[in-house]
Amino acid sequence: MANYLLGFGERLTEKIDPPKKPASKKHAYSFGEARDRLAPRIQRAVADIDQLPAAACPHNESVAAITLHPSYLAKTFFPAGLLRTVGLEAVGSRPRQVIPEKGAKLEKKKDDKPQNPVASPTADLFVSGSRRAFQRWAASFGRWTEELDGAEEIIRIEDVRSLAPAEKIRPMRSKTDNPLLEVVLHSGEDYILDGFREYLAGLDIAVDLDRRIQVQALCFLPVKVPRKLHEEMAKFSFLRVAREMPSLRQLRPVAWTGGMLRSAPAGFKVDTPLLEPLNKDVRVAVFDGGVPQDFLPKDLVRRKKTLNIGDAIADSQAHGLGVSSAILFGSLEKGEPAPQPFASIDHYRVLDKDTLHDPQGHYFDVLNRIIDVLRQNPFDFVNLSLGPDLPIEDDEVHVWTASLDEQFSHGKTLVTVAAGNSGEDDWDSGNARIQAPADGVNVLCVGASDSHRKKWKRATYSSIGPGRSPGRVKPEILAFGGSPSQPFWVLSSDKKGYSVPIQGTSFASPLALRTAIGVKTFLGPVLQPLALKALLIHHSEDGGHDQREVGWGRIPSEIEDLILCPDGVAHILYQGELEPGRYLRARIPLPSTGLSGTVGIRATFCYATETDPQDPLNYTRAGLEVAFRPNKNKFTETEFGTSKNAATKSFFSSKAYATEDELRRDAHKWEPCLTASKKFRASSLNDPVFDVHYNARRGGASDRAAKSIPYALLVTVEAKQMADLYNKIALRYRTQLEELRPVIQIPIRTSGR
Repeated sequence: MANYLLGFGERLTEKIDPPKKPASKKHAYSFGEARDRLAPRIQRAVADIDQLPAAACPHNESVAAITLHPSYLAKTFFPAGLLRTVGLEAVGSRPRQVIPEKGAKLEKKKDDKPQNPVASPTADLFVSGSRRAFQRWAASFGRWTEELDGAEEIIRIEDVRSLAPAEKIRPMRSKTDNPLLEVVLHSGEDYILDGFREYLAGLDIAVDLDRRIQVQALCFLPVKVPRKLHEEMAKFSFLRVAREMPSLRQLRPVAWTGGMLRSAPAGFKVDTPLLEPLNKDVRVAVFDGGVPQDFLPKDLVRRKKTLNIGDAIADSQAHGLGVSSAILFGSLEKGEPAPQPFASIDHYRVLDKDTLHDPQGHYFDVLNRIIDVLRQNPFDFVNLSLGPDLPIEDDEVHVWTASLDEQFSHGKTLVTVAAGNSGEDDWDSGNARIQAPADGVNVLCVGASDSHRKKWKRATYSSIGPGRSPGRVKPEILAFGGSPSQPFWVLSSDKKGYSVPIQGTSFASPLALRTAIGVKTFLGPVLQPLALKALLIHHSEDGGHDQREVGWGRIPSEIEDLILCPDGVAHILYQGELEPGRYLRARIPLPSTGLSGTVGIRATFCYATETDPQDPLNYTRAGLEVAFRPNKNKFTETEFGTSKNAATKSFFSSKAYATEDELRRDAHKWEPCLTASKKFRASSLNDPVFDVHYNARRGGASDRAAKSIPYALLVTVEAKQMADLYNKIALRYRTQLEELRPVIQIPIRTSGR
């Protein structure tokens, strides 16, 4: 008899009081030192601001940068009091590397050689205010005392400076004299937009404000600007960054278009005897190039047009048909009928002939079409196998990523996004990194494996990680995407009823989504999207490959591997909400009769979060601190006496999430997914628990008005020497845990592709 996933683990949770923590900290600068070293810097910054043209400062306001000392990146050290006192407002931030004058990190010691200071990560806070406010700050700062409200926070500041126009402009990729730029402004307030339009009008440059995209505090605009006027344009005080507008990725299959094989394998006839979807209760959306008319029945694919769309493109429709085929059937197999689809699809065509002829100029139009649909329609599942032809950056969040993360921050939709097909580009330059919006924290980035068989590796074309921090582990998962030796087979757009060989992350992504839809179809509505995301990540196997290439690993090819518990193993699913600032204790179920030998525990946390795209270093507004307490009867001594909570033991290894620099600022706490596995002696476990604390921030500062966030936790307990482990856990917690048995019988193909 099969043992299915145990659900309702949230019944094993309870709210607890927070532990006491010491609050002492050693400061790099005294108040006097900070005042003396910052005074001339503030004066220089204000002098630069005063030199700006009046038209570049709408309402006589400007923007400067305050650099935090690397020791003060935590949200509790945000200089809110200082900004309030001087009359400035934080409008964003950007990561920066600095060597502070005092308190610098030293390089690793080598023999008896002196240790030199090395750069550490910190943040430039962008602050705005009237030029008069900046002038008052400079004039009074030398007389400040510690008694002044907020003045003590100056010890957290490493530098104050104006923003030179040149540092706002990214290197241009093309040689054209009049490139189309993507301009990002610190605000979308009407007076700033009008001021920008008027300022550029003075340079004889036209701005179409109707094409702007506003995401949180950032405003993205397409503007064509002669190269010789770039720095003059960048004098506008609220301009954050200007870069050459990327093009959309060409929706062209990777396979057999780049000389990988002299000729593609011949397609085979596809038999589709069962074309009614098994699950009619879920809504699945695909945003792509459309599908040709009459190639799939309306019961399976509803062809939909989007806002202001023009004529279709045959090549893009071929891509769209392939993506839809992958969701419906997986990779087709010669000699076998197509499997019955789990669900039908709403396929929204977002590309037309204009995007084919000018993919750069109509780049914003495509995103606007997608967002327009998402704002009006709730979906359970979404796939995106398109986006900008541009690797992600660490210090700026792309408009596609920012828009989609904002749209899916509720956690009610599972979104798979293709990682990109740039894996064969130069790695050292970053050109092989994943492409937006695959770096989103509220989406699941999917790369491609070269095989669905036991022996596999990353497909050479599949873009690599890491992602931006937070969201460091990217791609999160791999799914089969095809290779020259093992093609991914989809429906052909040239010959109805036949297949065509293909490869690309464009097809790995919908395959992963198909797997999740299958689990939802099998086990019913109890599984929320975050639980499906956790299941895919939790059960992925990295095969010993580099995490930068495969993330957490390749997902199982069999749906049974996601929902069944083999002998000696129990999978337990927790779903619920976390309240900001509160602590939640989640018990890990073990048999009442005890265990012997070695016990393995694996855990995966996934949560959805609102984001701050204007603050890449502090992008996620929610973060988790998770303490593992293995034995309820073992305690430690603290400065407050014996702790009231059991002693903790390391569980989630930070090294999997971050560089050494990021570990120093606890960046891993803000990762939207945590997963790890540990082995323990059975005697060391006694009613173990996870204590979970939800930290909330906004713009890098503490957020007292934060919302609750949805989460999913999947825990696996493994004791191979106890074949009946599952039954003993189910018996002990029979009034709380429930076996998630199938709601319908599904004919699952053994290949699972």
